Amino acid sequence: MSSAVSDAGTPKTLAGGQLAVAALLLAAANFLVVLDTTIANVSVPNIAGGLAVSSSQGTFVITSYSVAEAVTVPLTGWLAGRFGTVRTFVTAMLGFGICSALCGFAQSLGMLVLFRVLQGLAGGPLMPLSQTLLLRVFPKEKAPAAMGIWAMTTLVAPILGPILGGTLCDSWGWPFIFYINVPIAILCAAACWGLLKVFETPTVRPRFDLVGLILLIVWVGALQIMLDEGKDMDWFSSTEIVALAIVATIGLAAFLIWELTEAYPVVDLKVFRHRGFAMAVLTISLGFGAFFGATVLTPLWLQSNMGYTATWAGYATAATGILAVMAAPMVAKMSAKVDPRPLVFFGLMWLAGVTLYRSGSSTDMTYGQIAFPLLLQGLGMPFFFVPLTGLALASVTVEETASAAGLMNFLRTLSGAFATSLVNTLWEDGATRNRAELVDLLRPGLVGPNLSIQQLDRIVQGQGVMLATNQIFLGVAIAFVLSALVIWLAPKPTRVADTTGVH
Repeated sequence: MSSAVSDAGTPKTLAGGQLAVAALLLAAANFLVVLDTTIANVSVPNIAGGLAVSSSQGTFVITSYSVAEAVTVPLTGWLAGRFGTVRTFVTAMLGFGICSALCGFAQSLGMLVLFRVLQGLAGGPLMPLSQTLLLRVFPKEKAPAAMGIWAMTTLVAPILGPILGGTLCDSWGWPFIFYINVPIAILCAAACWGLLKVFETPTVRPRFDLVGLILLIVWVGALQIMLDEGKDMDWFSSTEIVALAIVATIGLAAFLIWELTEAYPVVDLKVFRHRGFAMAVLTISLGFGAFFGATVLTPLWLQSNMGYTATWAGYATAATGILAVMAAPMVAKMSAKVDPRPLVFFGLMWLAGVTLYRSGSSTDMTYGQIAFPLLLQGLGMPFFFVPLTGLALASVTVEETASAAGLMNFLRTLSGAFATSLVNTLWEDGATRNRAELVDLLRPGLVGPNLSIQQLDRIVQGQGVMLATNQIFLGVAIAFVLSALVIWLAPKPTRVADTTGVH
């Protein structure tokens, strides 16, 4: 039986079939948003080919979404307070669906990036709000079950993203990786409004830090554009890149000064006074940036250099999630009982070891040789992510928990976007440099008599890309080791954070 509203006007929790439906709808909303962070990874070559742009330009589709999503995450609390939690959630869900359709209709890279930005802006509040609403509709004693549902969708979506993206690209075309969101988003929005509007929260008119938001958009946007365009404009020999660097630097300085002195900041930077939180966030930024950079690079390498279709690149990439899902419940239990720092250290060093092994890849590897280390890599993910979240939030005061969680999610998402641009720049530059060095090493007597110039060129180009890929994997492994060492700068937490009610 459901719980609509009590005599006092306070909404009760849901029960029975309505609770199951609400859980499914909210989980689906979170699933869609997380899915769209990875579904485009294997689709970049298809999108680039369809829109007649380079693969490096195609990665704008990933970074634009991530940056836009990161910008709106800190605004979630203000939006929910101003317009109501349910109304904000439903509006964001509808906006996500509409922008997904527009992404599919895009006829140029500029249009697609614009619509991906709008899609990210709509998607940013959906993750924290789906978590918040799950906790409101579930009875308090079932809160762990609610968070279990939310956590599973967060882990499963990145696994299915590459598979689904690859299959849709190969069978239907790249626009369908966006079209698939539309009916689900509309259904979720309509059903959630009908079922959850009784749980609407009171609205207030909280003060809004407009200056802080503008400064945030300016410096983040300038830095991201600089990273995306730098390789095509020969970096600081370009006046535009120099101007973007100046804008990003001044914008960041102004943002820091403003937010540290503003009474109601859009991003509460004062939580960095806690050493445990600062070191945990630095660890997650370094570690997640390394992880996401390698995750974006893998399908690009498989499709451009190893002859994989988007579907098979998706299958290989998705192997990472299998052991991650299996190990997550065990790690969650361990995190509540022991010092989380050794767990985080183990997870990051495991990821470093596997990535170091991958830095010895070659062009004649079989599917099994590529997928197996990716499968092993998944074991380190929950050891890295799960305890680190608890450590970060246990390092701040209870009143600062929500702000700290929002800031941590913001920096995690932003680090993934920056890493994507950086990895693609280094990969392309490395492939060009390696090819030139290999050409210099060739001698007429070393070239077989039956090899044509075209065959030789293909071999040299393939080996140049392979070397660049291995160099990136080696750099990622080093970044994992650095992040593993940083975690020991955080003090041992004195309490266990209650993360079930934060976003």
